[in-house]
Amino acid sequence: MKGKTGRNANHTGALWITAAAVGFTVNGVLAKSLAAGGIEFMQIGFARAFFAVLPLLPILISLGPSAFRTNHPWIHIGRAVAGAGAMILGFYALQHLPLANVVALGFTTPLFIIVFAVLFLGESVRWRRWTATLIGFLGVLVIVRPTSLIGSGTELAVLAALGTALGIAIAATLLKRFPEGESETVMLFYFCMTSIVLTAVPAVTTWQPPTFEQWLLLAGVGLVGVASQAMIIKAFRSGEATFVAPFDYSKLLFAAVFGYIFFGERPDAWTWVGAAIIIAATFYIARREAQLQKPVERRLAATLDETGTAGADTPATGAAVSRPAPRDRDRSTASPAANR
Repeated sequence: MKGKTGRNANHTGALWITAAAVGFTVNGVLAKSLAAGGIEFMQIGFARAFFAVLPLLPILISLGPSAFRTNHPWIHIGRAVAGAGAMILGFYALQHLPLANVVALGFTTPLFIIVFAVLFLGESVRWRRWTATLIGFLGVLVIVRPTSLIGSGTELAVLAALGTALGIAIAATLLKRFPEGESETVMLFYFCMTSIVLTAVPAVTTWQPPTFEQWLLLAGVGLVGVASQAMIIKAFRSGEATFVAPFDYSKLLFAAVFGYIFFGERPDAWTWVGAAIIIAATFYIARREAQLQKPVERRLAATLDETGTAGADTPATGAAVSRPAPRDRDRSTASPAANR
């Protein structure tokens, strides 16, 4: 095959998504470093949105009022609130959990999306996919080990990490409500402004005056996040989704390495076992969809873009998923990261 789906294009896409995995992991390192320096997660979330929107201002200004027009403001707001909530919870989780654990729990996003596709999009999922989904959530229990959480002080952080995946899944599901042609710029604008509104007051009330170095880190959280999302878009525009997507799991390896180098974190065996179960379950669902030859490249690009900052960012590729697909008996159109 040649062109967009050829071997070279697939390899290019794999390189882009691997680079994005590095970028998102670096974002997690920046957030944890800021937290260790006394910067609260709400302040980090505010900076994430503020510095992310700055590079986009020239584009928004050049587009004029058309950049802000939409016929679906409530869908935008709902998606933006879900995405902003996921981002905030993600930064809280990073403050209290090892980087690799947050990333591993973030891989549950496609599993949540399958559930939402059935509940809210009226899609039908058969026993094989439900079985794989349940096995994936079993992997979560292996990582979390509920009995070991009692009295550990990390209960809220674990719930926050799962809440991040849940929020991303809600945002991805809402993408299915948009008609084709909805502006990507409008989606990004709504996300950034909603995030700024939600975090501004809490950020001010807990404000810790940053040092010069911390200002650089705060700017890095926003800029690296946007750059990583751009690389996700590039990845899925370059190669086939079924080839490119599995490389996103490299985030776990990078998180383990970076967590050890910068914070002395050593993921225990349960984290690796649980992550392997989650990855195997989502990969099975992906292979199942590929065998059914369902077109999901656009939807997959949008959902993986939702897994920003070690599973905590959500703005940019909304326009990539816009046309509702026909229903069938064994697919979940809202689970692009897992169903192909």
